[in-house]
Order: sequence, then structure tokens, then C-alpha cells
Amino acid sequence: MTALSVHILDEIRELPGKYPQPRSAVMPALDLAQEELGHLTPEAMTEVAAALELDPGYVEGVATFYSLFHLEPIGKHHFYVCTNLSCALRGANEIVDHVKQAIGVKEPDEVSIDGMFSYEEVECLGACEFAPMMRFEHRYHYDLTPAKIDQLIAASKGEKLLPTRGEVARKLLPTRGEVAAKPPEGPAKKPRTARKKKADA
Repeated sequence: MTALSVHILDEIRELPGKYPQPRSAVMPALDLAQEELGHLTPEAMTEVAAALELDPGYVEGVATFYSLFHLEPIGKHHFYVCTNLSCALRGANEIVDHVKQAIGVKEPDEVSIDGMFSYEEVECLGACEFAPMMRFEHRYHYDLTPAKIDQLIAASKGEKLLPTRGEVARKLLPTRGEVAAKPPEGPAKKPRTARKKKADA
């Protein structure tokens, strides 16, 4: 029995044809393996090497060099929070503290009790103008706040949070080229009829 599914192994075998050199396919192949298993096991890395017809030692070297690959289990939803200079100056450390408290962990790569979440601090992700920022669910998230972290966690759990006052206000404010949304109106009032003037005696 293989560590990786037949479907994933077939996808990995097709990767070298998309690159000038077979070795260029190692990172996307490892990404596919990690996406399926949650982390890279020795068996998975061996199977990746065999599918790409490369030396297993080379594949393992790539996996251990890049921090986005994990050799130990992590949460189903993993926060990659940038704590480099620009993000640190704009509150990244406070964001990390909030993530830890919100998911109930104390250390990087520690998995929450429900197995859903984990986090790590990473070097620059190349979006300094939007600091503090992070990578989560294969997407970059910018201008982070504790409220944004809570929204992402709730969405990952399938929960819905009530909108904040600011979000409600933004929905009512017009954006460029739009008309402001009107708040719901009460029952329609009957128009007043004009009162007749009394005739002069």
C-alpha cells in the first residue's frame, strides 16, 4: 500500500513535462503530497522521488530546506505569520499572540486540541506594504487585526460571526459610482389630504 493515492502519483508523474528540468518539478510534487497527507512522511518523499525518477536524497533535501514543507503533523488549517521587520513594526507579534490564544496553543507547529489549527512565524513573504500579513489557506491576508483572525478561524470552523458596527456602516456608505444603501423603512404612511378652508361668513 502506498502512502500517496494513485491519483496524486499520476499528477506527480505528469509534472516534469511542464518544466525544462525534471528537478524543477520537485517542489510542486512535494506540495501535492503534503496537501494530501497534511505533512511529508519518509514514505511519501520516497514515492515522490520514484515518480519523478530522482534520487530520494535530493527530494528529502528540498523538503528539509524550505520551511513551507512540514515533516511532522500540523493542523488542518495552518497560519504562516510573517514576523520580519516591516510586519514586526506594525504589530505582527501581537497578531501571533492573538493567534496562539485563539487556537489554544503555546508553541509554533503545536496542533490545537481539535486538530484543526497550528501556526508558525516565517520570514518576509514579499508584501511589506500590507503589513502585518500572513499566508493562510494558500492565500495572502493583509492588514491583519485580531478581528480578522477571528473571522478566519470562524470561517474555517464553518461558523458565522455577527457583523461589526464598522462592517454594517460600510454597507450603508456609498462607494465610488454607487448610491448609499437605504436603511429598511417602516410601514408606509398614508398621504395627508389637504384641509378645506372654511368659507368666510
